[in-house]
Amino acid sequence: MDERVRRHAEILVEDCAQIQQGDMVQVSASKQADDLVVALYEKLGEVGARPSLNWSFGRAARAYALQMDEDDYVTKDHALAAMEETDAVIMVGGGSNAYETSDVPPEKSQAGSRAHGPVLEERLEKRWVITQHPTPAAAQKAEMSTEGYAQFVYDAINKDWDEQEAFQAQMVEILDPAEEVRIVSGDTTDVKMSVAGMDAANDCGDKNMPAGEVFTCPVPDSVNGEVLFDKPLIWQGNEITGASLEFEDGEVVDFAAEQNEPTLEGVLNTDEGSRRLGELGIGMNRDIDRFTYNMLFDEKMGDTVHMAVGGAIEECVPEGQPFNESATHVDMIVDMSEDSFIEVDGEVVQRDGTFIFEDGFEDA
Repeated sequence: MDERVRRHAEILVEDCAQIQQGDMVQVSASKQADDLVVALYEKLGEVGARPSLNWSFGRAARAYALQMDEDDYVTKDHALAAMEETDAVIMVGGGSNAYETSDVPPEKSQAGSRAHGPVLEERLEKRWVITQHPTPAAAQKAEMSTEGYAQFVYDAINKDWDEQEAFQAQMVEILDPAEEVRIVSGDTTDVKMSVAGMDAANDCGDKNMPAGEVFTCPVPDSVNGEVLFDKPLIWQGNEITGASLEFEDGEVVDFAAEQNEPTLEGVLNTDEGSRRLGELGIGMNRDIDRFTYNMLFDEKMGDTVHMAVGGAIEECVPEGQPFNESATHVDMIVDMSEDSFIEVDGEVVQRDGTFIFEDGFEDA
């Protein structure tokens, strides 16, 4: 087996999910990621954990959704019960077709998200990590060779995370005590939000692998302005491009998309909280240097920010602060590499993708 796969599994088990002897562990993966699943089971066996395996199968999920009546979606009690008995969850992306569910009607996807909400809420209370196994399908979408894409994935994952954590801590120091953040990109994005009283988190591998962002939660009713998300995203098998949102007092009051606008509308109509922002994230992983149509990687690029409509992140919202609740959480990316800046409490802290604590900031 490729030693890079074994190292990937080691990082997931020991560093990210911090699996201990006797832990009940759910592993979710596609058949295309079977090498990583085998490596994970080796590591879980060494630790003495007790894993269960859920194979994700896009074709079956599509067939089910197409036959389901929208009103028949309810929470799967057995899935909820299993999650309640679980200590940690490891989720591996890497299917054969990112567009497998593209012809599932949006209203069914919304119904499915709402029904899955209690399971998601329970999972978020556990130790969990999401990762990606390099597959030919993902390489093709990224317009890379299979081996070139694999090396890209492992460069972003198998790195010195202590060094990355220290680099990102400089942004946490700026964002954590902040009152207001403004994001400007060209003449298409100018949005302000309060982050007063919210905590900033340093993502260095405990939830996402690859990691590489600093994130916080906006005060739900504070977001005002317009945002053009100029990087595409794939959501439930549909590629949304050119998504734009207009916010007033925290709520999306107008929206548009160049492609698959009905999918975007479906996201926003999931529930009451899905028209508000649940996250502001700032990408900081410099080993992710190209867009690959994979949000797990793309949102970590060092010259991007991302905002998620939907549920807030619990670790960023202290007790007593307003928490945006939703059954969905959909990240969308703004390219900050040109004619852009991040302003925190009136001070520019990133200009054209370069942070204030990096060389070249004054020249950007």
